[in-house]
Amino acid sequence: MQRVTITVEDELLADLDAYMDRSGATNRSEALRDLMRRALARTAPPEAECIGVISYTLDLSKRDLMRRVPLRRHEQHDVAVASLSVPLDHEEAVEVTVMRGKVDAVETFANGLFLERGVRHGRLSLVPVFEMFEEHGHGPHGAHRHSHLKVLDNF
Repeated sequence: MQRVTITVEDELLADLDAYMDRSGATNRSEALRDLMRRALARTAPPEAECIGVISYTLDLSKRDLMRRVPLRRHEQHDVAVASLSVPLDHEEAVEVTVMRGKVDAVETFANGLFLERGVRHGRLSLVPVFEMFEEHGHGPHGAHRHSHLKVLDNF
């Protein structure tokens, strides 16, 4: 086992201590190891299809953030399905981005976004899906073949 030294804000350290009380961890190292295992555990295969729901807050006062975040989504136009921005005040907003694709690609996008200076409270929720092709009609236009995403119970 290796010793690692980190610097943590007082408020975050207080949160860690509260987590220790809730989880029963006997020391901070044990609590951090538990949190790291949970955060780094992969439950979905990287090649599995998913819908990713990414939520985060933006500090709009950070330099170029309002340009960089939409540009990141635009660069992923083949998997970015939708995005919603809710202004909270003159400097902060809550955003939600929905993506469709392989778990690995969605996680890579979300993790890169969460590393941007000014992006906080980032969360990614993965929904396992299966793409099914069907032929049927929608109204008077006749039958045609297209795909539907079916939600699975797990990966």
